[in-house]
Order: sequence, then C-alpha cells, then structure tokens
Amino acid sequence: MYKLPVSVLVVIHTSVLDVLLLERADHPGYWQSVTGSQHKGETLRQTAQREIQEETGLNPYDYPLSDWETEYRFEIFKEWRWRYSPDITHNTEHVFSLCLPEKKQIVTAPKEHLNYLWLPWNQAADRVFSWSNAEAIRNLPRHLTETDNFSLSPT
Repeated sequence: MYKLPVSVLVVIHTSVLDVLLLERADHPGYWQSVTGSQHKGETLRQTAQREIQEETGLNPYDYPLSDWETEYRFEIFKEWRWRYSPDITHNTEHVFSLCLPEKKQIVTAPKEHLNYLWLPWNQAADRVFSWSNAEAIRNLPRHLTETDNFSLSPT
C-alpha cells in the first residue's frame, strides 16, 4: 500500500528551547524532527500523536501539542518516491510542536532512527537536512504559547 502524500513534522522541544533531533537509520548523518505520513482515516493531530509515540517512546498525551496551522509543500526526494503512488511527486507537511518541561530519555524506533540528541534551537536548525524542518525550528520562538510556560533567555 502506498503512503499518502500528507505528513506531519513535530518539533519536540523543552521549555528553554532545546530541540530533539533523530538520526535517520536509512541515512546516517541525516538529522530530523519527528516526521511521518498520515494514515487513511487519521486526523493530522492523531498522526502527530502516533508518530511521537512510535519514534520517541514519549506519551504525546502527557505534554502540550500545538498545531501551528502551517504547511510546507515540497518535492519528495526521488529515492523515497517508491513509497508513493507513481503519479505522486510532492508532499504536504503539517507542522506541530510538543513542549516538554525538560530533556527526556528517548526510545528510538530501531528501523527508523539510529540515535537522538538535544540541541539549542538555533543549532538544531543548522543540523537538520530538510529545509522545511530547518524553517520550522527557526520559527519555534514565534510559536510559543502561554501553556508552554517558557522562560526564554537570549541565544
């Protein structure tokens, strides 16, 4: 079964804007936030919650999940197009963020990710391989909500 060309990007961060990055198993050295394709019948929020749990072991219901109501449309890398119907060349990615009170131990999905690390948001934006992921991380300070209880310090 082919993947739907609709996905989520979830920037997981702490209250002081340390960002979680995951290293792709199929491309060592490629770092990213939590991502994943929507399953038929899922809402985007459900997709984000499922992907958070699958890729990090975190319970997504324990922390504030914010829908940025932002989407990026981009061409799917040719090496990954086999996952989609032959007529599909582009994907629409919907951005969410999940705020943790502090850095947490992560349990990565072994078939998907090799490792994880926490970096300050500006360094994380420079480390990810995807332009949309980098842009989302750079926009993180503008998407903070009162429920995130941030105590920001200049970086």
